[in-house]
Amino acid sequence: MTTATALTYENTSRTAKAGDLTLHFHEAGPSDAPAVIMLHGGGPGASAWSNFGANLPVFAENFRTLLIDQPCFGRSDKTAPDRDYFSFSARAVAALMDELGLEKAHFIGNSLGGGTATRLAIDHPDKVDRLLLMGPGGISVNLFSPDPTEGIKRLFAFNASPAPSREQMREFLLTMAYDPAIVTDVFVEERYAQATDPDARLGAARMGAAFATWPQESQLWREGHRITQPTLLTWGREDRTNPLDGALVALRTIPDARLHVFPHCGHWAQVERFDEFNRLALDFFSR
Repeated sequence: MTTATALTYENTSRTAKAGDLTLHFHEAGPSDAPAVIMLHGGGPGASAWSNFGANLPVFAENFRTLLIDQPCFGRSDKTAPDRDYFSFSARAVAALMDELGLEKAHFIGNSLGGGTATRLAIDHPDKVDRLLLMGPGGISVNLFSPDPTEGIKRLFAFNASPAPSREQMREFLLTMAYDPAIVTDVFVEERYAQATDPDARLGAARMGAAFATWPQESQLWREGHRITQPTLLTWGREDRTNPLDGALVALRTIPDARLHVFPHCGHWAQVERFDEFNRLALDFFSR
């Protein structure tokens, strides 16, 4: 699997024990190269592959690259968290690294995955080399934008509905993107099928319950000063889920932070600014 065209969902798919959980992930790239771990967002139907599948071949050229389905998502276990979600997921990812013999990795965390990556950097600093956060949850604070944001409202509406519709899925996906053209009928159908699977619905409910049970522990911005790793904050200027003003507290409190803003971009810079995002991340991790 050395060429970009050779990498598929099926031939990169793996499972492994992570403490008491079994996690599903995708892996490609040289086994002896530095590792990059990508953690996806938390919208309905989200998974490692849906967020980062297209980016995998680019990173796998030079890095051992893992896209992990976080607990309660994708094909990973849907066990109810016994603590706040960010800590629960971070513990599982750390255990997976131990299982795979990975001492340290660079991390990319999008939205919910940004919160998990942040918690990893705080609680398991020896496992995190460099940290790239994309419109991250937990560490951002909306200083000027209303809360909950448009994207979060759409997410709540879909997950709370006893029978969510395809139109609700389309409305949610449209808040993620700057360019509505990327929200195709095929994309809507793929995410809708994933999100309405009974197992996925259970996972979403259990993740949501963890945030409701431990709300204070999810406010990672209070611990931003504890992040010692070089950190690159990336934001879409038109992000309607975690708006750009949310970057300011993180930028001020994380000791070694810098910020890159993508114009004409929503919540998915890895999709809407594919080439620019990949170059930026590869350069940051290669320093």
